[in-house]
Amino acid sequence: MGVRIAIVTESFLPQMNGVTHSLLRIMEHFADRGDEVLVIAPGAGASTPRLHEGFRVDGVPSIPLPRYRNVRVAAGGVGRITELLRGFRPDVVHLASPFVLGWRGVQAAERLGVPTVAVYQTDIPAYAGRYGFPVAEALLWQHVERLHGRSTLTLAPSRQSIAQLEAHAIPRVRLWVRGVDAVRFSPERRSEAWRRSVAPGGERIVGYVGRLAAEKQVEDLAVLGGLPGVKLVIVGEGPLRASLEQRLPNAVFTGFLGGEELAVAMAGLDVFVHPGESETFCQTIQEAMASGVPVVATGRGGPVDLVDSSRTGWLYEPGRLEQLRGFVQDLVGDEVKRAAFGAAARAGVLPRSWKSVSSALIGHYSDAIELHEGARARRSGLDPRVQVPRVTRPGTGRRSGA
Repeated sequence: MGVRIAIVTESFLPQMNGVTHSLLRIMEHFADRGDEVLVIAPGAGASTPRLHEGFRVDGVPSIPLPRYRNVRVAAGGVGRITELLRGFRPDVVHLASPFVLGWRGVQAAERLGVPTVAVYQTDIPAYAGRYGFPVAEALLWQHVERLHGRSTLTLAPSRQSIAQLEAHAIPRVRLWVRGVDAVRFSPERRSEAWRRSVAPGGERIVGYVGRLAAEKQVEDLAVLGGLPGVKLVIVGEGPLRASLEQRLPNAVFTGFLGGEELAVAMAGLDVFVHPGESETFCQTIQEAMASGVPVVATGRGGPVDLVDSSRTGWLYEPGRLEQLRGFVQDLVGDEVKRAAFGAAARAGVLPRSWKSVSSALIGHYSDAIELHEGARARRSGLDPRVQVPRVTRPGTGRRSGA
């Protein structure tokens, strides 16, 4: 039998970002397994789907952020979330990048006695500094500590994220990485026609893919200006696009790309760059590596786990932009090294299929249920060994503990 999973997420379709993308991929796996899923997300009117992969999506009332209109924040209280969860009767509540709606989700799950798995995916306290509110960082961390401290398990995507959470005394933190579609993102998607469209002079193409927002530090790529034979390509949209176009006047801005267009663009790069220092993981780095493209990224956060410096790309010291420039120059100027790094990059991410990553997630759900049942038994003075969790371990075809 499958698992009944309630996903409480801060973002979902039609907004596409790293959180939404991860959810869409694990939901594909849940559908294949025969699990039952309910998605609770900030609603965006008629553009919010009622169903996805055959699973019900409940959009709760929300309001858009004033300076970032496509990001919506859920309104309302815990009661509505409790009502939805009670009607669905989940085995486990998955809190996707929880902060506002996720806080209501963990409280609602507590009321109903349901275990929670909180997936740490966004370093919101660090964003406060980037958006000009450094004094708010400590207060935001207090909220993160409270929310994750009350979750049954917290899953973090990288070793540095785990260390960061444990430094804030957050208990029960486990590693759970992200998957990558190595069929969609592949060197076979490389298109000379696309390359000519963005670099008609035959330049080497250095590219960034992601949101054009303050926390991504895309303005740091101005240090690449003047590199001979290099064309900078920026793929993505966001509130800083206009100012970045002024800061990077010689770069090509493609706007948002998805699906096949994104895969072609990623494979068409010679070097992928990512300057953001607040990444808990960085999915676009994995997608570049799967495309056979070497990476130059900051040596902080998620990229540290992904990039094997001097083998699949280079990690530069945070803030040392002259290193960023030097590493890019090193790769664009050495075709043999660039090809070797790209081949090693693809080989390094091939084991991270979404199927294997989603199966690992089911295992974490089972562990959360066991922890929850054990804690409840101890409070009741019962022997926790008699508690039988209700989740099917991946690949066994039967419930764990049966």
